[in-house]
Amino acid sequence: MPHIWVRAETKHQEHRTALTPNTARQLVAKGFKVSVERCTERIFKDEDYEGTGVTMVPHGSWRTAPADAYILGLKELPENDDSPLPHQHIMFAHCYKGQAGWKEVLNRFDAGKGTLLDLEFLVDDRGRRVAAFGYHAGYAGSAVGLDVWCHKILKGDGVKFPQINHFNNDKALIAYIKENLALAVKKFGRQPRVMVMGALGRCGSGATDFVRHAGIPEENIIKWDMAETKAGGPFPEILAADIFVNCIYLSTPIPPFITLDMVKQTVDRKLSVLVDVSCDATNPHNPIPVYYGATTFVDPVLRVAGAPAADLDVIAIDHLPSLLSRESSEAFCTDLLPSLFALADRQASPVWSKAEKLFHDKVAESKTSKV
Repeated sequence: MPHIWVRAETKHQEHRTALTPNTARQLVAKGFKVSVERCTERIFKDEDYEGTGVTMVPHGSWRTAPADAYILGLKELPENDDSPLPHQHIMFAHCYKGQAGWKEVLNRFDAGKGTLLDLEFLVDDRGRRVAAFGYHAGYAGSAVGLDVWCHKILKGDGVKFPQINHFNNDKALIAYIKENLALAVKKFGRQPRVMVMGALGRCGSGATDFVRHAGIPEENIIKWDMAETKAGGPFPEILAADIFVNCIYLSTPIPPFITLDMVKQTVDRKLSVLVDVSCDATNPHNPIPVYYGATTFVDPVLRVAGAPAADLDVIAIDHLPSLLSRESSEAFCTDLLPSLFALADRQASPVWSKAEKLFHDKVAESKTSKV
């Protein structure tokens, strides 16, 4: 049976895991060998895995794991390492859509004769992802967007937004935002208008759900999807919302939803907070080309100079679900588990076969592409 090696995440303030104690127990019960690296940042403590049948191993020891082990993780590997990768890695590598550094990432696998089985591209026969953090990404994105909006109203537009800490559960997060929102609405004089782009998808559903849970009235939630965007952007309607939450992730070029000129030239725009949940500013097809780079939980906001006295605050955190690490991990791992079971006969699994073919296609592309 396969050996799954769960590596500790190294991204700062990443508390999620690719394998919860409950899903680890189920894999062991099926005969899998499971090794879990020790980690002090993970939402599940090392002792939570005791009694599940896994073997606890030192932090960062995946480099010396047996050659046939699947190295299972979530976020990218450390950027300061360009050593060859000989193992089979299951993770979000963010290198299949022309992102910055994509060739270098794939070159590490090619040089080490390893394989990347990218979690983002594990899809079923209908082309639907078998597991995704999208719902909780949208949910957390709306929460942070509302928090930043409240901060601007209560503290003043020029006061730096503080570091964000994760919450133990959604009830604590909702209570925190509701408290701040009540104070901000009282001072501002009305509820904010929140526009969600891609409202019918997983991510958009999470975004709109949190806005509702925070107590924003339905008439203040603007939900756009393919029907509203089919004519092509840019869309001046975005400027009429106080908060814009983008949940669209593109692999093909389309006209942008909003432009930097719109931000800078429109004096009377209402838009003051933009949450780019997709957070893919280095993608050449990014539909929100008003900023470049990413923000973090430590430094959550990037400020875009706008029309006079109307700067735009951008939140572009690429691991938003970590705000609710326990719930998002549990949901993701439950969805991923059937595919992990299928590793027992990987060649017979369309999910894994397609992921492996895509990897080889992208490696070939990296060798011929001039971009």
